[in-house]
Amino acid sequence: MSEQDSARQATGPQGSPGAEHSGFSVADIDTSRPHPARMYDYYLDGWDNYEVDRVAAERVIEVHPQIRLSARANRAFLQRAVRALIAGGIRQIIDIGTGIPTSPNTHEVAREVAPDTRVVYVDNDPIVATHAGARLTNTERTGFVLGDVRDPKAILDHPVVRELIDFDQPVALLLVAVLHFVRDDEDPAAIVATLADALPAGSHIVLSHATGEPYEDYAPGRTDVQARDGVVNVYRSATASLNLRSKAEIEPLLGPFTVLDPGIVRVSLWRPDGAVPGAKELNDTIFYGAVGRKD
Repeated sequence: MSEQDSARQATGPQGSPGAEHSGFSVADIDTSRPHPARMYDYYLDGWDNYEVDRVAAERVIEVHPQIRLSARANRAFLQRAVRALIAGGIRQIIDIGTGIPTSPNTHEVAREVAPDTRVVYVDNDPIVATHAGARLTNTERTGFVLGDVRDPKAILDHPVVRELIDFDQPVALLLVAVLHFVRDDEDPAAIVATLADALPAGSHIVLSHATGEPYEDYAPGRTDVQARDGVVNVYRSATASLNLRSKAEIEPLLGPFTVLDPGIVRVSLWRPDGAVPGAKELNDTIFYGAVGRKD
């Protein structure tokens, strides 16, 4: 561990006390293996990561340099989707797998239009919880839950969720870049179904998911296939494996939600603010994205 990492683990983010947060200690933070949330932070040029995360992330970048493009495109998709839902009247959000806070965060985007929006962030990494305490939950109507998407009932029953979320009113459920860390045998579709069952009609889901398939008619070469295999291989040493899925495999994960236009598309194509990216850029962006409504 570097000197910088040692100081970060000892003090917590922004120099705040890091000894305890939400019932865990800094000893619970695993710095022996890379964590997807901290690797994602590195792709976004963040500094809230450890040497083990940076080494793994650089291995990914070496085999797939466009991963930074993918991370930025995915982040932009989240922001556009949140703005669209807030414009449609949604005023409460459960953001599962939030990752290291990266401004503008979900509540900041939502409150550009609706300052009264309530947001609960959920992540299973204690270091994310620590950063959440410093950057996300120091404002009204926001909360953080240290929880795992693989245990949706525990998330739904958590006191913070019950305090902030009114399940008689529509909710936006964000599952952005998280379900590809759930293996098939962990039944990601059942996870979404459990979460959906708790939400009333008019609720929405925002989902993005990594894929290994090429963009539509774009013909990848051997290098593209090797790159995707190389990325998956790096994540085998992380705290969660990467499970790439095709568009056909992602569609059932949306469960009871009716997919809104433009459907399940590369995230850069979901209601873009500017020019539509070309085929090469879309092929380099490994995330599909979709927004659905529960009728």
